[in-house]
Amino acid sequence: MSMSQNPFGQVLVALVTPFTADGEVDWAGVAQHIDDVINAGADGIVVTGTTGETSTLTDVEKIRLVEVGKDISGGRAKIITGGGSNETAHAMQLAKQSEKAGADGNMIVTPYYNKPTQAGVLTHFRMIADATDLPVILYDIPGRTGIPIEYKTILRAAKHPNILAVKDAKGDLAQVSRVLNQTDLMYFSGDDPNVLPHLSIGATGLIGVTANIAATPYRQMVDAVNAGDLKAATAAHQQLEPLVRACMTHVPGTVAVKYILHGLGRINSPRVRLPLVGPEEWEAAQIEDEIDLVKNIPGVNFSNFRPDRNAAAGGALPKVAGTTR
Repeated sequence: MSMSQNPFGQVLVALVTPFTADGEVDWAGVAQHIDDVINAGADGIVVTGTTGETSTLTDVEKIRLVEVGKDISGGRAKIITGGGSNETAHAMQLAKQSEKAGADGNMIVTPYYNKPTQAGVLTHFRMIADATDLPVILYDIPGRTGIPIEYKTILRAAKHPNILAVKDAKGDLAQVSRVLNQTDLMYFSGDDPNVLPHLSIGATGLIGVTANIAATPYRQMVDAVNAGDLKAATAAHQQLEPLVRACMTHVPGTVAVKYILHGLGRINSPRVRLPLVGPEEWEAAQIEDEIDLVKNIPGVNFSNFRPDRNAAAGGALPKVAGTTR
């Protein structure tokens, strides 16, 4: 698929937002991390998504993350704003500001906590998609939002000219196949353990958490699928399995990824913002046990892994309260 048909990329990183030890955004660290993942093979970056701690970022921080992403990527990767809001008017405002800041796309999460009907979900998506010219990815993650995007709603949303894709973290591969058969929507795997299964049934790519640490094997996996080489794609999947388990099993993905990136010396602090907290001793031990099983992942050298449980402990209260609506 050409980039004219796919404005998002194929290997998208759900970017963590590096913080200082006191919980402020480490802007130099953000720039370095974006450059690192692009050099490792990412062709898309989702800033201000779940993994980026969107719920505790201010709107000013969210827009600046788009601006920094655009500046650092220099056209090497698409910059997608993520997270949205469960208030339609607020999500529309963020979309307009992000477009002005240079975003290449908008990922809209299903409105959470309100638990609207599917008619409300569809209206929410349509109004945000109408607010800008940005291409849209719908984000289906009922485990966090409380409600799914139902099959019929996806079919109706697909008729909107700006709604081009779905990020699937629901795990219903049968529905993915059904939608792919009946629409022109692109699908992106939003579930790290299931990237290869998604790709094998026709997904365009991934929006991955573990890719913060190891984008290169995901690049290899996607390129192998594009070339019809299932053996090579499966080898990449198997290489990644213990690292995916380390990132996605024991604590929230953001927490684990920051803990690991800091242990690798790639970010200056593993700090997360409250109510997220760093791993407790037993959780850190589980993550480290999984890391011991990681072997020969391209672009990552775990022989230099030096985790710091004390630095990761607790969570931060930033000076300016985030936007949690």
